[in-house]
Amino acid sequence: MLRRNDTSTTPIVVNDNAAWCWFQDERALVDPRSNLLVVGSIASTGGVDGEQRGGNVEVTVVDLSTGTADVVVLHERLESDDHDVPALWRRRDGRWLAMYTRHKTDDLTRWRISEPHDPRRWGPEHTFDWSAYTGGLGVTYSNLHELDGRLYCFARAVNDDQCALVSDDDGDAWSYAGKLFTRPKVGYVNGYTRYVSSPGRIDLITTDHHPRDYDNSVYHGFLDTDGLHRTDGAVVDPHPLRGDAPSQVELTTLVAAGSRMPDGGSWAGDLLSHCWTVDVRRAPDGTVAAVVSARADDGPAHPDEAAERLRPVLDHRFLFARLTPGGSWQVHPLALAGPGLLQHEQDYTGLVAIDPDDLDSLYVSTPIDPRNDEPLAHHEIFHGRTDDGGATWAWTPVTERSDVDNLRPIVAPGDHSTVSLLWFRGDMASSQGYRCEAVLLRLPRTE
Repeated sequence: MLRRNDTSTTPIVVNDNAAWCWFQDERALVDPRSNLLVVGSIASTGGVDGEQRGGNVEVTVVDLSTGTADVVVLHERLESDDHDVPALWRRRDGRWLAMYTRHKTDDLTRWRISEPHDPRRWGPEHTFDWSAYTGGLGVTYSNLHELDGRLYCFARAVNDDQCALVSDDDGDAWSYAGKLFTRPKVGYVNGYTRYVSSPGRIDLITTDHHPRDYDNSVYHGFLDTDGLHRTDGAVVDPHPLRGDAPSQVELTTLVAAGSRMPDGGSWAGDLLSHCWTVDVRRAPDGTVAAVVSARADDGPAHPDEAAERLRPVLDHRFLFARLTPGGSWQVHPLALAGPGLLQHEQDYTGLVAIDPDDLDSLYVSTPIDPRNDEPLAHHEIFHGRTDDGGATWAWTPVTERSDVDNLRPIVAPGDHSTVSLLWFRGDMASSQGYRCEAVLLRLPRTE
């Protein structure tokens, strides 16, 4: 167990060897009762103490009263891969649940449950074996969401489609429920899905396949007790996860591959392609906000040509989409996202985090200053605020003149009075090799 102590109001390093992917949620949560923040991450062999810690599945427990951070290992040396980061859930009995997988290199979903109100102490690891359903082809990702008293763990599993485990005892035991949607595979895997749960429903945004292999559109739908729906409430599947799964193309198209931005300004007419899901949140009044990334003025992928799939992509865009109750999706330009973060993953970007308690507020990681579209030496974090539903944004830098990249921000839900903003900074060569540290900045919530 590593411990760091810092009570300053500037960003504090809470874990000196940490990174995370973005297809697991929640990756960070605040417990307002104990005033603790918990964030999951994976230590890299290329990071601090990598020979000893590389591949550790870790949770960092931050006492928000003092700034003290304890790094707790859930599984030693599982795999040096940021895709293995745990999803977190606070149970009704005050215990924490953490679920995690390897990156498609075995068929096990693993989970541990903490002592009551103490995420520094955890019980034994349990496993669910998917191999009877996957044929031994692996499972990836964990997303924990609740609907009508039942807990769901969404994962990419059978046929590399979105599937779910379900629990009726708050995560003590799990069973296979089925596929959420499906389609024939193209390239590496099928769709990439982000989820958000709120009382009575689970909203999701998803893609066709991997943007490296396919010119993705992005689709929206939601689950409730009446089934899987399109945005307008039309039922796509009245019995989701129990029978033949529909294709995600039956959901509502949020951003279509090959569409052009209709808004005025410098983006007008730009061709959007190879879209990817970034973030989605839902407000108590039913408003939904989503962020999508896309290539600009780029041709379609050709999966049979390896060189084409790996060529550099130099111009990505972030799009902001907003849905008000009874309305339709409104999509606006958000910010330039710059070139691909990694040469072999040309659609990786710095990403965006929507504030779960304020859908007019978000945090962007980009190497292009959104105030003037000038290039920067490294990815920096900017705070964006809109007063017109996302049509225009006012930007404030959170980091400036950095010596390293600042990547993949998270706003941890749970504390409505203060923003707990996390990101990792450092040098990232791949999802398996990086030298990065996780930092936390506490910010007052602004109107």
